[in-house]
Order: sequence, then C-alpha cells, then structure tokens
Amino acid sequence: MRLTIEKLVPGGMGLARTPDGVALVRGGLPGEVVEAELERRKNHWEGEVSEVLEPHPQREEGPWPPSVDLPLAYEAQLPLKAGFVQEALERIAKLEGALEPIQPSPRPLGYRAAAQYAVMPGGGLAYRYPGTHNLLLLERDPLLAPPLARAFEQVKPLQLACLEVALRGSLREGKVLLGLIGGDPKRLQPVARDLLGSSSDVVGVTWAEDHPAGRFRGRVQALAGAGTLLEDFGGVLASVSVQGFAQVNPEAAGLMYLEAARIAGEGQKAVELYAGSGVLGFHLAGGFGEVVAVEISKDAVKRGEADKARLGVSNLRFHRGDASELAKLGTADLVAVDPPRAGLSPQTLQALLQTRPARLLYVSCDPATWARDVGRLAREGYELEFVRPYDFYPYTHHVEVLSLLTLA
Repeated sequence: MRLTIEKLVPGGMGLARTPDGVALVRGGLPGEVVEAELERRKNHWEGEVSEVLEPHPQREEGPWPPSVDLPLAYEAQLPLKAGFVQEALERIAKLEGALEPIQPSPRPLGYRAAAQYAVMPGGGLAYRYPGTHNLLLLERDPLLAPPLARAFEQVKPLQLACLEVALRGSLREGKVLLGLIGGDPKRLQPVARDLLGSSSDVVGVTWAEDHPAGRFRGRVQALAGAGTLLEDFGGVLASVSVQGFAQVNPEAAGLMYLEAARIAGEGQKAVELYAGSGVLGFHLAGGFGEVVAVEISKDAVKRGEADKARLGVSNLRFHRGDASELAKLGTADLVAVDPPRAGLSPQTLQALLQTRPARLLYVSCDPATWARDVGRLAREGYELEFVRPYDFYPYTHHVEVLSLLTLA
C-alpha cells in the first residue's frame, strides 16, 4: 500500500493514515512516500516499508545495520528525539512544560563501546532480528567505536564454535573485552589465547553458557586475559566488564552524570536505586555526606567496591538488594533512580511514595515508561522541575531522559 509518513511516534514507528484507519510502519521517515506491507491489528494497521518512493531530503543512505532506524543527517535526528519526550510528557504523564534543549552525542557515529552479534555458521558476525532466528550477515557496523570496529574485523573471519559474540570496549584505554556465548569453553580456550596473541586491541576473553534467561545469566568463565577495563564517565574512572551493564556511549553518559550531580544539589544523604556499579553514585558523593548505592547484581557490586577502593571514595557504600528495599535504608534528601526500560516496578514506586524524599532524580532510557511514572508521582504531590533529553544512541529512535522532581 502507498502511504505518506506523517510523523514518527515514540518507538520509532512512522504514523500514516489509510482509508481504513491509522497505520504504524517501520522504516519510514517523516514526509516520505513509501510502499508498505501491512497487517491488521486490533485497532490499527502495522507493517514494514518495502520501498521508499519519495525519500526525506536529509535521508542518509547506508549500508546500515538493521539497528539503524533513523538514517537522517544528525542535526535532523535531534528534534525528532526531543519530540518523543515532549509527546510522552503531554500524552502519557498529562503534564505541560518545556524541555531543556536536547544534549547531542559527542560522536554521532563510532560511539558504541558495547555490542552483541550472532555467529554465522561457517564464519561471520550477524544481526539477529528481535524475536526471531533470522540473521543478517554484517560486513561492518558504523556505530562501533574505533577499538570495537577493529576487534569486529579481527573476529569476523573466524569460525567460532559458539552462538554469539559480545564486545565491550574502553574509549579511554582503546582496548576490548570479548564474550563468547555458548559452545564448549575447553574448545574455545585456544581460540581465546590466539585472539590475545594476535591483537593489540583484544585484551580479555570470557565464556558464558547459553542460558534461557539471557546472556551472562548462567555460568561464566574467564578464558584468557583481563576481566575488566577502565572507562571515563565524566571524570569518574569506572571499571567495565563484558558481562556487566555499563552505558554504551560513555562520552554522552559522562555529560549526563555531570549534569545529574549538578541538579541534584547537596545534602546529608542520597540513595541511588538500580545503581549498577555506582557511577552516578560516585558523582553524587561530592555533594552528599553519605551515598547508598542499591544494586542486586553481585558482579556490579563487586566492580563498584573495587572502584570505591581505587578512587578512595569513603562516603559511598553499596547495599546489595532490590530497589524496592528503599524504606529499609532510612530517610534521604535525594533518591536517584535509573531503572530498566520497563520503568519503576510497582513495589519500588510504592516505596518512593512511602518514604517521600524531598528530591527525586529520575534517569530513564524509555520516555513512555518514564512519563507513566512521572505522571503518577505528580498526582502524588511531586513537581517536575527539570527535564533534558540526552542522545546516547544516534541513528536510532532511542533517547535518554534526565529529570528532577521535588516534593511540593
């Protein structure tokens, strides 16, 4: 069906209209005329662009990996992303107010310090389409930071007896850690040693079993070399590992951490929920007498404790537990949250409403769930004082949100 894309909606889908109702289409940009294959859903049509008939004047041709769903000149991407946050604020949170200008990524391309690929039978690295077993062989990935791009080229021709390869690099050190997922670690160990011996970029290789709960949720075994690297997040040198979470765009994240610490202010005590290895907590430690970093991951807490000792930060302590345990930690002047894409769990939201901190710093990677939570907090007496979108993922629809709420 021939369609005209009116706009992009949160999630990166293009909205178009048909004689039979609204259509949401992947692969189109605002103003483009496209040919699309549609399927009927309950209340709308949904589908994929099969051909772009009249392209956006600022569309940038690839070849792009399928993860790129916003192939526009970089300056044209930013207002669209800011619009996603503004629309979520008004439509979902039911709140009005202007956003601070979106903070661009320092690197529009070559910014990713982490990535995962499927291993093709017979060699090669591939993109796995979400929710399927379909693979697309990749020759290159322009989103990868330089050390990861070099490691990609080295690993690509190998015939690896595993299912996936994960890469985690450090822009500061210019080095890369590899994770090999699936297969037999004994058979992969010689490959790991060869990789370290033949590369100045790859400095550590880890194996993880193919686990139904996801990558690195089961057995993990070091095969060769280093297990961590140091990365610069806004002046805080924190350790990163291939199996642990850390922001994939460290330069953009560093800018956000610095601003988060500034708008958080000062006080006697701050609590950081969903803390990971505590990078935000280390930034907050300069303004608060005590910072408690709450994290359930054993690996993340272990890295955070090592960073604490190396950095000499005495007023931060880790509490290994669930974010919903906030009430057990006593009163705090500020609570900072950076939840997963699903947003705050009902239990954590209830804990926040029970303890009612005077200031709430909310960092989110999903404008829709952020707006849902902020709307609930606003109905319970909080005022949204500050919102700035951050672009951590250029050439994709994803956008980060930094916000501050205060108790009215």
